[in-house]
Amino acid sequence: MAQQWWKESVVYQIYPRSFNDSNGDGIGDIKGITEKLDYLNELGIDVVWLSPVYKSPNDDNGYDISDYRNIMDEFGTMEDWEEMLKGMHQRGIRLVMDLVVNHSSDEHAWFTEARKSKDNPYRDYYIWRDGKEGLPPNNWGSFFGGSAWEYDEESEEYFLHLFSKKQPDLNWENEKLREEVYDLMKFWLDKGADGFRMDVINLISKTPGLPDAEVTSDSAFQWGGDYFVNGPKFMDYMIEMNEEVLSKYDAMTVGEMPMATPEDGKRYTNEESGIVNMLFQFEHMDVTSGPGGKWDQQPWKLTDLKKIISKWQNELHGTGWNSLYMENHDQPRSVSVFGDDQQYRVESAKMLAAWLHFLQGTPYIYQGQELGMTNVYFDSIEDYEDIETLNMYQEEVMEKGTKTEDVLKAIHKKGRDNARTPMQWNDQEHAGFTTGTPWLKVNENYPEVNAQKALSDENSIFYFYKNLIRLRKELPVMIHGDYQLLLEENENLYVYTRSYDGTTLLVAANFSKETCELKLPEILNGGKLLVHNYSGVANQLHNESNMRPYEVKVYLL
Repeated sequence: MAQQWWKESVVYQIYPRSFNDSNGDGIGDIKGITEKLDYLNELGIDVVWLSPVYKSPNDDNGYDISDYRNIMDEFGTMEDWEEMLKGMHQRGIRLVMDLVVNHSSDEHAWFTEARKSKDNPYRDYYIWRDGKEGLPPNNWGSFFGGSAWEYDEESEEYFLHLFSKKQPDLNWENEKLREEVYDLMKFWLDKGADGFRMDVINLISKTPGLPDAEVTSDSAFQWGGDYFVNGPKFMDYMIEMNEEVLSKYDAMTVGEMPMATPEDGKRYTNEESGIVNMLFQFEHMDVTSGPGGKWDQQPWKLTDLKKIISKWQNELHGTGWNSLYMENHDQPRSVSVFGDDQQYRVESAKMLAAWLHFLQGTPYIYQGQELGMTNVYFDSIEDYEDIETLNMYQEEVMEKGTKTEDVLKAIHKKGRDNARTPMQWNDQEHAGFTTGTPWLKVNENYPEVNAQKALSDENSIFYFYKNLIRLRKELPVMIHGDYQLLLEENENLYVYTRSYDGTTLLVAANFSKETCELKLPEILNGGKLLVHNYSGVANQLHNESNMRPYEVKVYLL
């Protein structure tokens, strides 16, 4: 496969609301990011993915955009954004913006016009239908609960919203709408942005006729994904987007694609005919979900995680490209889900980092992951802010009568606010995030878990990540090597090799609190120790050794 800068990069995601507040209003902002560019430079990352900073009423924390070409007042000004970009580029850091074009805010000028009348020129920028005998046009449910349709009294029709009712879906069938999207993409690329992370991009094409979804539960609203995930014109729209915009720039593109399979991944990221450079898929993040979905958290098995990761590693090798992540603004903290956020927080955070960074794909670090930040365990729903969480709580506790403590347990495990608590910079009040009152409470463990402490400790998780990023620049095998899983049935140890051009890496990771025996084929021995998270590790690989709780060892053979 061709060498590309985005394959060799490590991306750092910033959720601006929670990163760093420069003016004391309790909300992170763009100047706050600029203040911390030296910190990012010290870590060694190559690209920043910036979650939305556009004008928004904040129904879904910026993923409901009311003006694609202006900056949210709380975050600063366009001049602040330009200064931040300049500072990044001076340090060799590229900037990827969030492109949210499956839906807009209902406060966007397009929608304000669209709802005025059925013959308004902007009406067809959105998806409108008549109801059926006093009910919505179909039985689709929203990702955020309830119907995916909202009735508009003024024009006496329903509009589609796969997410919040303040996030009406855009009508990609409309050529003028598509031209508007391509223009706003060019606007940011011409200003110097280096690419886009495309929010739920594979939902933009809906099946004509918008048929009812199959009834699979006793809920009034059903999962309609068969009719809007990877829809019939999705490839056509993306090919057009590439022709009109992306082919004219050296831009990195990553598509967030719920429900994508490896087959989809190969088709969408193929170097010859693909539509994006890489994708975000969710299959490995759903390994903890039970039959009831995201909020139905179940004990997970390492063998299940191995199957999923190995399938993606093997099927995309040589044909496509994946994103490597275990955390982002929508996911809980990985050390709390896949590691141990108490006794072995440091060891398990390092183990997860090494295990992930030696896989094939482009690694993503979510803000605070490099510090081992953990889930937050608020004991009252009053302390949560996320619309998805609050809607679920309302539905379960207020409408269905589910016990409050059971619902809070699910939120503690999977709620999106786990990742959105303010970045922990130091052990001062509010973790140094703000001099005011933070928009969301800070995790109570900030005196122990913070950047200042990490930077003063050469054995910290931060410097462990820094070393992984450095190795990625030195070892082509980390980028191009093929992948082979060992000890497939072992429920505690995840062991794999990467091989390329006469070089082999062996990665052995213990995902458990137990000390486990590692037995490898006799051919695997020698070499030199490259990465470890415990002291007293043999400098050369032996085919029989012990793995301590959450230990990771990487050898260059």
